[in-house]
Amino acid sequence: MTMTEDRPSGTRARHPVRWIATVALVVVAGLVAVLATRPPASVAEVDSPLLGNLAPTLSGTTLSGSPFVLPSRPGHYVVVNFFASWCEPCRQEGPQLVRFAFEHSRTNDAQLVSVVFDDTDSSASAYQAQLGATWPTLRADGALALSYGVRAPPTTFVIAPDGRLAAEVIAPVTASDLDQVIATVKARRP
Repeated sequence: MTMTEDRPSGTRARHPVRWIATVALVVVAGLVAVLATRPPASVAEVDSPLLGNLAPTLSGTTLSGSPFVLPSRPGHYVVVNFFASWCEPCRQEGPQLVRFAFEHSRTNDAQLVSVVFDDTDSSASAYQAQLGATWPTLRADGALALSYGVRAPPTTFVIAPDGRLAAEVIAPVTASDLDQVIATVKARRP
């Protein structure tokens, strides 16, 4: 009798399945370990042809019906956030924008302005009210989005105190992301 005749008929087939399952488990465990121990990704600024130039004029009517015009040289940093109420990443960053606006309202060194992108005023207004937004929110204006080159929300810009466009971010941002972007912009400027 040979070795193969001593084994029951399905034993040989089970070993490769065990090996494959073990290898798959090791690979999955390795991926989990890598993802769990890597440092968090920082927000990445986008290289825009607008950077370094005077920011496009930021003016319009707010959701509350008031006129709004950002001075060409605002004298402080201005964060311009294009958003939509239907945009899930925008909803993720919303509470962080509230935090950023609150923290900087005390020091008056940065201002937040939102611009509705491809949304109805009523939906955007309801979302901003639910969020507790207290900063100016401009009504949807395709020309304004076009002048900034916005293709989709959320897109955020940082305007320097001298009115130049200093940064663009195409991703949800946190309050600390915005603080880091402003710190980086300050470090680059004389």
